[in-house]
Amino acid sequence: MFKYSDNNKRYHTLDYFYRNKFGCKVFKVSLDAGFTCPNIDGKVGTKGCIYCSNKGSGEFAGDKNLDLVKQFDTIKNMLLKKWPNSKYIGYFQAHTNTYAPLNVLKEKYESILKLDNVVGLNIATRSDSITNECLDYLEELSKKTYLTVELGLQTIHEKTSILINRCHSLENFYEMVKKLRERNINVVVHIINGLPYETKEMMIETVKYLNKLDIQGIKIHMLHILKNTQLETMYKKEKFHVLTKEEYIDIVCEQLTHLRPEIVINRITGDPKKEDLIEPTWLIKKFCVLNDIDKEMKKRNIYQGEKSNY
Repeated sequence: MFKYSDNNKRYHTLDYFYRNKFGCKVFKVSLDAGFTCPNIDGKVGTKGCIYCSNKGSGEFAGDKNLDLVKQFDTIKNMLLKKWPNSKYIGYFQAHTNTYAPLNVLKEKYESILKLDNVVGLNIATRSDSITNECLDYLEELSKKTYLTVELGLQTIHEKTSILINRCHSLENFYEMVKKLRERNINVVVHIINGLPYETKEMMIETVKYLNKLDIQGIKIHMLHILKNTQLETMYKKEKFHVLTKEEYIDIVCEQLTHLRPEIVINRITGDPKKEDLIEPTWLIKKFCVLNDIDKEMKKRNIYQGEKSNY
């Protein structure tokens, strides 16, 4: 059996990690704090990343028209029906969640931390959007609660970065990971498989690069084309290849073997809303994808991390 598993999983799941750390079921409650993004407001760009919807990758976050506590309670109460006696992590998901004055960040973060059974915060942001002042505050926060900063990288390849309009460099990302870890702040990195014109080898290279960094977790997404995005326009014009389910599973299984076993796999597929999705339609059946990854890893008799010592 895999070291970080108590079931059939051959990789280090977030559920396993939380249960062992907190001794119970823990859920992330996705929130929309009403932030914008420097890639939208003109600081570094105006169009945003080509795959982002107007919800800023927060399709499952709360309603930004509600205050944060009401958002949190609405989602929490739905989860409680299925899993009573759980604990919660406030997940600041939509847009760039460190991109505001420090007093605004403090008010928003701490309004969630003071709620019952909240054991931590996950803050999704960009590596170019954390000031030194914010870093100092995050360090303080990490000593009071279980804090994770999620950084969107998507790919290490410059050509793809330009294509998707990420508007920050790999060097900037690398330096921010260093700064966060110097303060002992947990880092989770987002990557996307299936970005236009990337090969399987390029996607493996992204994971190999990240395996050498001091990161605590990774989110592996499958590129999905949403309605009313720049990516939709590009897809209709260029008809670039979208990974099949079989191709995606093959790539993920290989990527997992290159990640150190202690790196927590926070996500391993995409999770779009059916009504917004154009391609790939196989993503709608999320649990089928997860089950097929398990089956393929068993078939190949492989585990997370077995190729990670290089």
